[in-house]
Amino acid sequence: SRLGILIVRHLRRLERVILGYLEVCDGPGEEARLGILETLQCTIEHAWPRMPCRVPVLLTALLKMIWDVHTDQGSTPEPVKAALLEGATDCLILLDRCSEGRVKVLLEGVCSSCEENRVRECIRKVQE
Repeated sequence: SRLGILIVRHLRRLERVILGYLEVCDGPGEEARLGILETLQCTIEHAWPRMPCRVPVLLTALLKMIWDVHTDQGSTPEPVKAALLEGATDCLILLDRCSEGRVKVLLEGVCSSCEENRVRECIRKVQE
């Protein structure tokens, strides 16, 4: 947040780091994933003019993470799962706002083909 819009200078490298952290489960507390979701939210808020071109990559990574969290049968407690899903949903909402509704359009097909209630709930929140 200290860099503000100047974060765009590092956006390509930061995007790779964010994508890497979203892919990997880091234990029951999921501190790294929760932290990277906060970082992504802050990045979207400050670098919003540059985010629409990154929607496809970030949308895919966030949906994959949502699915992974939902299907995780490991030792991750429910409150942590809920926090991860909420953070990912908030990121999707921010992406939708900065891309002028493009995320909602892309999510239409996903919602109709998904039968998992928890995942559908996340998508519904974005589409509202």
